[in-house]
Amino acid sequence: MNKLRVGRINYANLFPIYYILEKEFDCTQYEFIEGVPSHLNRMLHKGEIDLSPSSSVEYLRNKNLYNIIDGVSISSIGDVGSVFLFSKKPIELLHKELINLTSQSDTSVALLEIILKKFYNLDCRFTVSSEPESDNAEAFLMIGDDALRYNAEVKSGRASGITVYDLGDLWYKNTGLPFVFALWIVRKELYRSDDDRNRIFTKYMDDLAAAKDIALGSLHQIAQYSPLKQFMSEQDIIEYWSNLNYGLTTEHKKGLALFDEYRG
Repeated sequence: MNKLRVGRINYANLFPIYYILEKEFDCTQYEFIEGVPSHLNRMLHKGEIDLSPSSSVEYLRNKNLYNIIDGVSISSIGDVGSVFLFSKKPIELLHKELINLTSQSDTSVALLEIILKKFYNLDCRFTVSSEPESDNAEAFLMIGDDALRYNAEVKSGRASGITVYDLGDLWYKNTGLPFVFALWIVRKELYRSDDDRNRIFTKYMDDLAAAKDIALGSLHQIAQYSPLKQFMSEQDIIEYWSNLNYGLTTEHKKGLALFDEYRG
């Protein structure tokens, strides 16, 4: 049997869905392949996996290759809580300054460039760094669990002199629309395939939709199993998940279209 090759981003924002999916559903026909968003983007593009929660910019760049699994995303309507620009000076003063970028996300990098250029009229310099918080730059972009961990350092005072900007919040304040950070996208060829994977894909879509609904109603129970407990309280974890938006409505698609227009 040909298993369905499914990308798995091992970030806290997806933990509730994956936790329920693997706990409550038969996943023996799925092969989960872990990676950061940028790595899974490349694998999906090459056909090394069949589908994945993937950076929205990967879909926008390659609409000819992919279809969207409707009804599910990783989005924000305001604060996203885990995509931050950490800056040593107010954002308005970053003109011509060097900003360190994470190598883990294509969408967040594109969003930051749009925010700085379109909303603040800033022309900044960028470099990709495996250690974005190093001292060579005036500001740095972090995403996912790294961003949550460093933000906890800022809140506790252990990282001082840093102003934190939530990119989801900056987008919403300037557009009034949700921002779609990630979509579940699938290679179009899977729809044309007549092997087992096409049948398994139909099952996966049903399982994913059901797992999302169960997870969103069970955040209090799931929080006790989250790796975030190493540096966040269960209540903070629940608030983080509750603040995220996992839908894909007409408004989300308007936000996605505007992002596509701006980045073009």
